[in-house]
Amino acid sequence: MEKNFEESKTCDKAVLFLHGGPGESCFDFSYHQTSRLGSRFRLITLDQRGVCRSEAIKIEESFCLDDLIEDCEELRKHLEIQEWSIIGHSFGGYLAALYAHRYPNSIEKVIFEAPTFDFELTGKAPLSKTADLFEKYKQPDLQEQCMELAKSSYSPRLLVEGYMELSSFLNDKRMEIYTSNFDNTTDSTVYTESQWEIFYDKSEIHFNRLREEGSIFKSALHLLKEINIPCLLILGEHDVVTCPIQIEVFNKDLRQGEVVLIENCGHSPHYETPEQYCEIVTEYLLK
Repeated sequence: MEKNFEESKTCDKAVLFLHGGPGESCFDFSYHQTSRLGSRFRLITLDQRGVCRSEAIKIEESFCLDDLIEDCEELRKHLEIQEWSIIGHSFGGYLAALYAHRYPNSIEKVIFEAPTFDFELTGKAPLSKTADLFEKYKQPDLQEQCMELAKSSYSPRLLVEGYMELSSFLNDKRMEIYTSNFDNTTDSTVYTESQWEIFYDKSEIHFNRLREEGSIFKSALHLLKEINIPCLLILGEHDVVTCPIQIEVFNKDLRQGEVVLIENCGHSPHYETPEQYCEIVTEYLLK
């Protein structure tokens, strides 16, 4: 296996981080948590196949959601780890649910950080916040389009694509949909702007191929009741991705599920409240 992951080896208890997106990279998690969680665990972070610093997906190369699940298991075997815990952020939470359902004997615990388990629900959930921002920035036509899309019966793919198109009109204000606490910045200057452009182009191919295949639009909510592994759900107080319906199903169907809410935080606790996040994760994994 070509090395496209980063690993700290401070102890034997292994933890794999699965980033969101699809196609967002593990860079910000690594920046804020390698020195924190990496001092307590054997922390493995990777850019998923075709994302950012990983090798690009070629035109002739077959690629699908199933490959990402199998990549996790192949990496575990490659690193000769008998059992590890998984942290899945956003779309990474979706992957973590699929991986835990398929390979329960490979996993000790799962931490879902502001996950999506259902792209239809997650496609609609941020539209209200997006509409509020269009109102705030005096764009009533786009506000109305958000509200209409949220009430529509479109397919999950059309909902997601419609949301992506509308939210793009917020330009540099788009992160206000997701982020509540902007105090902890990520220094990305280790790579040049031109390098980041190349990374983003690769990630777009990754996302487009997954959209075309369509498997990501199948809900994973029904799998939760079949996962008999200790699971923690970490939520930011102001997160709009893990909507109330998904939280309700988690609470009802997970046999060994716990929930922690972090105040003054949005969609990404690992960098919005990094110290508190590290404490929560550490306590859960070591107990």
